[in-house]
Amino acid sequence: MANHKSALKRIRQNEVRKVRNRYYHKTARTAMKVLRNEENKAAATEQLPKVIALLDKLAKKNIIHKNKAANLKSKLTKHVNKLA
Repeated sequence: MANHKSALKRIRQNEVRKVRNRYYHKTARTAMKVLRNEENKAAATEQLPKVIALLDKLAKKNIIHKNKAANLKSKLTKHVNKLA
């Protein structure tokens, strides 16, 4: 266990950030899953900008890599455009 005051604070901060990042990541993954399972093109088109915004936030906060966010956004956009 850390003995320095600053190290103890760092441990507390890391734990808070880990929980927060996990929540953001899980929320985005769930939103992507819902969008992928959507059959209605109108509903999917309405959801797409919200999911893209979530992915951009994850990339900005370095929770996921920016290229991964770009790849996911591309795949989701292609999926929505392919819906009839």
